[in-house]
Amino acid sequence: MSHPLRRVTDLSLDATTVTALRSALRATADEVVQAIIDEVPPYANALSGRMGGTIRRAVRTALGHYLDLASGNATGGDGGDAAYELGRGEVRAGRSMDALLGAYRVGARVAWRCLAAGAVPAGLPATEVAKFAELTFAYIDELSAASAAGHADELAARGRDQERHLEHLARDLLAGATPDVLLASVQRAGWQPPHTLTAVLLPAAQARPAYRALDPGTLVLDDLPDGVGVLLVPDADRPRLLRQLTDRTAVVGPPRPWKRASASYARAVRARSLSTDIRDTEEHLPELVLSADVDAFADLCARALAPLRTLPAATARRLEETLRAWLLHQGRRDEVAAALFVHPQTVRYRMSQLRELFPDLASPHRVLELTLAVGLRAG
Repeated sequence: MSHPLRRVTDLSLDATTVTALRSALRATADEVVQAIIDEVPPYANALSGRMGGTIRRAVRTALGHYLDLASGNATGGDGGDAAYELGRGEVRAGRSMDALLGAYRVGARVAWRCLAAGAVPAGLPATEVAKFAELTFAYIDELSAASAAGHADELAARGRDQERHLEHLARDLLAGATPDVLLASVQRAGWQPPHTLTAVLLPAAQARPAYRALDPGTLVLDDLPDGVGVLLVPDADRPRLLRQLTDRTAVVGPPRPWKRASASYARAVRARSLSTDIRDTEEHLPELVLSADVDAFADLCARALAPLRTLPAATARRLEETLRAWLLHQGRRDEVAAALFVHPQTVRYRMSQLRELFPDLASPHRVLELTLAVGLRAG
């Protein structure tokens, strides 16, 4: 079965011409490589030494395969396979596809000039020169397409690998892994640690869309239990972050040193468990503190407010409201009255009742207990 490029032209170089071209293969390859060094900046220092020798041999091999094709003796796809691997290798070397295509353009021009210079004196008829040129550039197009495929596949594979490493790093951060484990994960992921990370909880379906609008160093997981996603945002500008999440059902934790991102995540999780209305955990610190141990808070309320439970419900409710206002306004009677929409004398009367119920109301410890007990209660 003939090589697919044989369909491009019916050119078949005679043995005399092929022999002449093969004798100049080394010089042609050297000239191609030198032109690439001179004209394509990313290769200025890349083709010297051992690497340069490897590339020169690869160019000679490609040209040799081309001459097999031009003489009608090639049936395989070795040139394309090598070009594919070249494209993959360029990713590993850190060079872009634009650089490689530039090298192909320069190489095609120089190779054609050298090949034509050898073929015409060897007796290639003028009528065959156009076919020779067509086959030459079709061959270069085939090689460059194979390299582009290799380059793209390697990038995709590396992207998948890095994404897995970044996800693994995010899980280590949320789990509160040790510094040594975190540093190893960072190295595998090629991630630049920031000073702080801020955890953002939101529905899993919103995680990726929200991520695209944030800092590219943001870590994202969208497969947590209960359909929850999390973003770990580096060195966040908090007001801007909150604005960016305005249309999202998000809970934003506090900024924490990046190795302690689990603390930001834990607070966001606790805030989300308290209320679906919490967005910025920094605005709800009292609720979060008092909800840290729900049973302890309930016990505190029961003990601190026990004297009120001896009264009728309506009376107890009025006195608790008064006690709350008195504590929050630091005993300023007029402010307490304004907050309760009652006369200052009513406040005086109620406070006398409360002092009978709580003889140690002036005690700092009692004030602390009562402030915690009534500060966030609805009454």
